[in-house]
Amino acid sequence: MACEGSPAIPNALSNRWSKLAAPLVLAGIGLAIQALAGPNHAAAQQQPRTSAFAPRPRNPAQVAAAPGKQAGPAAPAVAAVVNGEKISVEDLGRECLRHYGTEVLESLTNKFLIAEHCQQTNLVVTKQEVDERVEQMARRFGLPKDQWLKMLETERGIKPEQYASDIIWPTLALEKLAAPRLTVDEQELKESYETYYGPTVRVRLIVLDDAETARKVLQLARANPDDFGNLAKDYSVDVNSASAKGMIPPIRLHVGDKEIERIAFSMSEGQISDVIPVANQQVILKCEAQLPARQIAMADVQTQLADEIRDRKLRGVADELFRELQQQAQVENVLNDPAKQAQMPGVAAIVNGRQIMLQQLAGECVTRHGVEVLEGSIHHKILEQACREKRIEVTQADIEAEVARAAVAMGVADAQGQPDLPKWYKMMTEEQGLTAELYHHDVVWPTAALKKLVGETVQVTDEDLKKGYEANYGPRVRCRAIVLNNSRKAQEVWEKARQNPTEDFFGDLAEQYSIEPSSRVLRGEVPPIQKHGGQPKLEEEAFNLRPGELSGVIQISREHFVILRCEGHTEPTQVDFNQVRELIAADIHEKKLRLAMAKEFERLQAQANIQNFLSRTPVHAEEYSPPLGPGKPQPQPAATTRRPAGPVAPPRR
Repeated sequence: MACEGSPAIPNALSNRWSKLAAPLVLAGIGLAIQALAGPNHAAAQQQPRTSAFAPRPRNPAQVAAAPGKQAGPAAPAVAAVVNGEKISVEDLGRECLRHYGTEVLESLTNKFLIAEHCQQTNLVVTKQEVDERVEQMARRFGLPKDQWLKMLETERGIKPEQYASDIIWPTLALEKLAAPRLTVDEQELKESYETYYGPTVRVRLIVLDDAETARKVLQLARANPDDFGNLAKDYSVDVNSASAKGMIPPIRLHVGDKEIERIAFSMSEGQISDVIPVANQQVILKCEAQLPARQIAMADVQTQLADEIRDRKLRGVADELFRELQQQAQVENVLNDPAKQAQMPGVAAIVNGRQIMLQQLAGECVTRHGVEVLEGSIHHKILEQACREKRIEVTQADIEAEVARAAVAMGVADAQGQPDLPKWYKMMTEEQGLTAELYHHDVVWPTAALKKLVGETVQVTDEDLKKGYEANYGPRVRCRAIVLNNSRKAQEVWEKARQNPTEDFFGDLAEQYSIEPSSRVLRGEVPPIQKHGGQPKLEEEAFNLRPGELSGVIQISREHFVILRCEGHTEPTQVDFNQVRELIAADIHEKKLRLAMAKEFERLQAQANIQNFLSRTPVHAEEYSPPLGPGKPQPQPAATTRRPAGPVAPPRR
C-alpha cells in the first residue's frame, strides 16, 4: 500500500515501502531459505540469503565455509558530505541498525548455526563447488554467468561476493549436512520408475464448481461422447484445459490425486467417467487412450532415479535439519533488550555461547542496505538543512497532525470521521513492516518538513475552484479506449477500427492490442473522461466526439498513444456550487500542496553539494576529501557532476 501521507517524500526515504513486497519468489530450500533470506534477497535464486559477517568456526581450515569476501581497503570514516556536513560511517551504521538490525541479526544467527554444524561434522564446502553452483544457477535462468551476476546486482542489490558467500554457500552446506539423511528404498524406486516409464492414460477432462452443473454436463457428454471436447471448452472452469478442449498431459502413476489415477487407469478407450469429487470441485474424465509402459530396464535408470528422489527429498530433509539446529540453539538476543544492552555493551547476540558483536551486525547491515539507507540519510539531511536555514521546526504537534491526516485520507477513520490511530499504526507495522519510530522518521517528518518549507505559497484561485467543480460535477464522456506504445501500430489499429466502426469490433481490437491491462480485460471500457483531469489533449478530443464517433490517434506521452470511441455523454450532477465549495477547495489545496512539495524538494536537490563516498557519486560539489586519519588514502571522486542525489516520488493522493 502506498502511504498517502507521504506523496512528496524522496524515494529513498520511502524505499522501504516499495521493497516490502518486492521479492521474486523462486522455489528454494523451504523454511531454511525463508529464515536465512532477507526480504530483498529472497529472489536471488532457490537458495538461502545469509550474512558474510557470521562468526567463523574456530578452525577455519576445517570448513571452506562461506567463501569469504576479500579484505579490501578500510571503509572511509565519512560516508557522505552534504553541503559541507558529514554523514559518518558510524552514523550510517546506526541508521542501518535502526532499519534492518533485527532482520539482519536473525540472518547472521541462522548462518552461524550452519557454519558451526559444519565445523562439528568436519564438512567442507569448497570454492570450486560454490563456483560450479553459480554457473549452474546462471544456466538454469538461461544467462551467462557474468550477466546473471550483473542482473542480481543491478536488480536485487546482491553483489557477486555476497551471492557466493551469503546465498550459495549456505545452500551447499545445508545440502551436504542433509545428505546422510537422504535414503532411498525399493518402494520409492519402484514408484518413481512407474511414474517416468510406466503406463499412462491420455484423457480429456471437464472441471466444474458445483455438483448440479456437473450432473447436467455429464448427461450431455454421455448423450454425445464425440462432443466432449466442445463441452470442456464451453463449461470447464479450468482455463488451461478448456482452451485445449479438455486435453491435458497424460496421467501418470503416483503423481496426482489417487482417486483420479485409480479411475483413469481403470477406464477403457472412449469411456466417460462418473462425476469425481476432487477437493471443492467436480471432475469428469473421458479416456482417449491407454498408453503402454516404455521398454526401459530398471537397471539402466536406477541410479538416475535414485538421484532424482534424493533431490526431491532434499527440501524436506533440509527443512527438518534446519529446524533442529534452531531448536537446539541457545540464542540470547541483546539487540532488542535495553536491559541486556546495558549489561553487555557492544554485543548484539550470544549464539551457543559465542558473541555476535554490534559492530559486526552494523557492518553487515551497511553491506546489505548501506547504499539505500545512505540515500535516505542524504535526503533527510537536505531537508534538515533547509529547515535550519529558514528557522523552521517540525514539532510533535506537526507529526501528530500529519499522521492523523494520512490516516483519514486513507479511510482509516471511525464513524465520526476521526482518525483511528491504533488501527493505522497497526497497518504500518503489519503491512509495511514499519515501527512507529521509523514511520515518523522516514515518512511523516519529511512530509511535515516539506509542508512547512512550502509554507503559504499554495493558493486556491477562483479559476481553480471553477475547474474543480467542472471536474467533479460536470459532464463526462463515456468511451472505450485502446492504448498502444507504438505509433505505427496505433495507425494500423486505428485503420482497422475505421473500417469496421462498431462497438463490438472496437472491443475486439482493445482486447487484442491494448497494452493497458485493466481496460484490455474490459474490452476497452474505461471510466468516463472528465474535464481538467490532467490530460488536456485527451480531454479536448473526447469532448469533441459524438456518440459512435472514432477519435484520431492521440499521443498522450512520448511512448503512449490512445484511440477513443465515444459511447455518449453524461449529464452534469446537479449540486449547488456553494454547498461543495469548501470540499473542492480543500481537495485542490492538498493536490497543489503535494505538487509544490515535490517541486521544492527537486529544487533543494538540484542546489545541493553532495558527495556520496559509499557509491562514489559526487553531486554538484567542489572536490572534498574528508580526513580519514593518518596514512589512509583519501577517496577522490573521478568527476564532479550536477545531478540530484535521487528522484522525488511523484505527488499522489
